[in-house]
Amino acid sequence: MAGSRPLCRVNLSSMRPSRCAKLCWDDRLDGCLDDMVAPSLIRGPLIPSHTLCDEASKVMRVRLVIAQCTVDYVGRLTAHLPSARRLLLFKADGSVSVHADDRAYKPLNWMSPPCWLTEEPGPIWVVENKAGEQLRITVEAVEHDSSHDLGVDPGLVKDGVEAHLQALLAEHVGLLGDGYTLVRREYMTAIGPVDLLCRDENGGSVAVEIKRRGEIDGVEQLTRYLELLNRDTVLAPVKGVFAAQQIKPQARTLAADRGIRCLTLDYDKMRGMDSDEYRLF
Repeated sequence: MAGSRPLCRVNLSSMRPSRCAKLCWDDRLDGCLDDMVAPSLIRGPLIPSHTLCDEASKVMRVRLVIAQCTVDYVGRLTAHLPSARRLLLFKADGSVSVHADDRAYKPLNWMSPPCWLTEEPGPIWVVENKAGEQLRITVEAVEHDSSHDLGVDPGLVKDGVEAHLQALLAEHVGLLGDGYTLVRREYMTAIGPVDLLCRDENGGSVAVEIKRRGEIDGVEQLTRYLELLNRDTVLAPVKGVFAAQQIKPQARTLAADRGIRCLTLDYDKMRGMDSDEYRLF
């Protein structure tokens, strides 16, 4: 905790298993390692920068906090969550989210990586991103506080049909539209691989998510990819295509609302690859 000693901030996004060899303290910590109090997001003893990789298992952790708290967002606008019991989730990818016991997986508020956590007297926990936006969490009582090393996730493994659909659509990318070209299959992002990254007839970037059954979760997944890809000035603007054998009406409605195009695929015809009869919506 803060106490009377100065707090320094740690860039959470550096704590990734895939980047173990490059882990380092934020530059702002230079010269204050001996005196700093590590934020309680970091468990265990303070780790000098030269031993981070040796001790990576102590650093790359997900932290779960259940607390009675209020939350205030300060940035482009202001938003307030009154006092209630909530789950605070601090992930090793540098994201922070605030959850209630409803809304499925959707948080009440969140901060995308990279961001920093500072625990101030009060106790007030301040999460700040590089744009200067803040989540100010006033902690009234902590009921649970634990950290866990989840290890390296192998990622989503598609079933046989989805994998084959991806291969077929990559081979015959013209099914997406005239003039389309393939840039890459399994285009990697910080939150997972995009099935296909393509260029349209005008050279614009298009991200394609392929499912056997097109449901709302798939549209949400593509939306997250698009949000991330559109931050890349080289790729932006990036459009989205949601392709599936069957697309639920709710998923189609959500896709239309998000500006995402839907493509219905006929798996049997695609395996024959002699038919142009595909329905594009």
